[in-house]
Amino acid sequence: MDRFHALSVFVKVAELNGFAAAARHLNMSPPTVTRLVSMLEDSLGLRLFVRTTRSVMLTDSGRRFFEDARRILMDLEEAERAAVGSYAEPTGELSVTASVLFGRMFVTPILGEFLELYPKISARTLYVDRVVNLVDEGLDVGIRIGNLADSSLMALRCGAVRQVVFAAPAYLDTRGEPDTPDDLANHAIINSTALHASAQWHFQKSEKVMTKRVNPRISMNTNDAVIELALQGHGIGRLLSYQVAPYVADGRLRTVLNSYEPPELPIHLVHQEGRTVSAKVRAFVDFAAKRLKSDPYLDGFRHRPES
Repeated sequence: MDRFHALSVFVKVAELNGFAAAARHLNMSPPTVTRLVSMLEDSLGLRLFVRTTRSVMLTDSGRRFFEDARRILMDLEEAERAAVGSYAEPTGELSVTASVLFGRMFVTPILGEFLELYPKISARTLYVDRVVNLVDEGLDVGIRIGNLADSSLMALRCGAVRQVVFAAPAYLDTRGEPDTPDDLANHAIINSTALHASAQWHFQKSEKVMTKRVNPRISMNTNDAVIELALQGHGIGRLLSYQVAPYVADGRLRTVLNSYEPPELPIHLVHQEGRTVSAKVRAFVDFAAKRLKSDPYLDGFRHRPES
């Protein structure tokens, strides 16, 4: 069995949701398509499809194998083009993941510019406020904020952010500005429950690390909601500096307890490691890193008055 040919047939059956449709597209007979997929299943020792009289659906194992198989075929196509000297520009689908707010603020405009430069690339995004496994989700590139755990992923640092405490000037004028983390007990706290956020707020001053458990007046599951309520003057919130940077810059929010901020958190572009990195991933990582490194909101955003 030609493994690459069988992979191509399998991918086409999965994309078109049917053996007959794949056979027509590939100009092959339906029995041949069915036989090749069955041989592939036998060699793997697992079922790739659930077959009924009306439909063909991927199994859970089939879905994972489909993402890997499609990536392998695309990488092979790019390698062949490079080998014969016809490789002019990256092609194929690029998949990127990031947190929701970071994706909207930074990844989306970067992707727009990138696709203008590379018309043969398409893209899909997964913006979620959780850490995504690139392999399990079939993704090419991720943007991670925070210290990275040991893994087989390649990582390129492209910025840093801070954890900041903030409120609207009107709120601080009315309730007063906290001088120490202990003063937060006298304030209305708007707490984010997105990602790994909790009511345990960490601070540091002169190498001394301290943790304060806040008593939230309200807990909100999206960072956008925390920002909106703070803008309306309803309390003090805590998020990453990039998330509130536009509002701090125009004066609608003000950071407090700046001298108690913990160390900066790095931003990394991550992708799967291998002997070769596909051209589309390599091009996007280079392009995105340059844009992110030059963004003032991602250098810790210290362009504000200290207090």
